[in-house]
Order: sequence, then C-alpha cells, then structure tokens
Amino acid sequence: MLDSRAVLLLRIWMLLKEPLDFAQDFIKSVNDAIKLENPGKSLSRTQCYWLSFCITAIILTNSVCWIRFEKISLGRFKASSLSWMFRRGKICWERLLVCSVRVLLKKYGIHQGTLVLDDSDRARSKNTKCIAYTHQQKDKKTGGYVMGAI
Repeated sequence: MLDSRAVLLLRIWMLLKEPLDFAQDFIKSVNDAIKLENPGKSLSRTQCYWLSFCITAIILTNSVCWIRFEKISLGRFKASSLSWMFRRGKICWERLLVCSVRVLLKKYGIHQGTLVLDDSDRARSKNTKCIAYTHQQKDKKTGGYVMGAI
C-alpha cells in the first residue's frame, strides 16, 4: 500500500507528463497572435512547451521558483535549464506580453479600459534617481518613508 506522499507524487507525475491543457491552449493562442502581428515571427515548439510547463508549475506550486519547478517535474527538468531558458532564450518578452494581454482581452470580451501594471507596494531604495515616476510613500510597516511608484 502506498503512503499519502507517494500517492501525491504519483498524481503530480501523472499530471506533469504534459502541461495542463488550458496552458497549452493559451500559449497556442498567444503564438497565433504573434504570428498574426508579425508573420515571420513565432515561438518555437520548445519555447511553447517551456512556457506551458511554467504556467502549469506556477499553478501547482503557487510560486515562481525554479527549484520548486524542478521538484514538481520530479527531476525531469533541472532548475538551471529552466532558468537558462528564461534568461538566455530568444523570446521577445515585449511581444509576448502584448499578445498575451490581447488574447485575454479578446477571450473575456473586454473592449475598453486602462491596463496598469502595479508594483507600488514594492519598496524601493532610498536613492531612486534612476527609476522614473517614483515618489515618497508612507511605509505602514515601519512608519517611515520609502520610494514607490504612483
């Protein structure tokens, strides 16, 4: 009889033979949007698989951590190779972001609005002359001030 940990690992292994279907469908839709925008450009099969795996691993681990991704893949992918693909892979991140947002807007029928990427709760250095649009904000945790974005 298998213990609960072995059963959990077996279920995860069965799940991660392939990335989740909706992750693969989403990346395929994004890739189609990239092709539509720039006919000569697209994601490679490896990039599509890697992105689908990363979305699946983020959902299963509730984090963005290469070490956890390696564990969830049961050693199938090494943290160093996952990280390498992120840092060195020839992915146009700007196009990927734009096309991903377009796919989501189309899927949910959103025709107007304002898209804001908000990291205002992220504390900055006291010296932020090189970061545009930062200003002093009251830090509730310490009672002092930090530099943040509007």
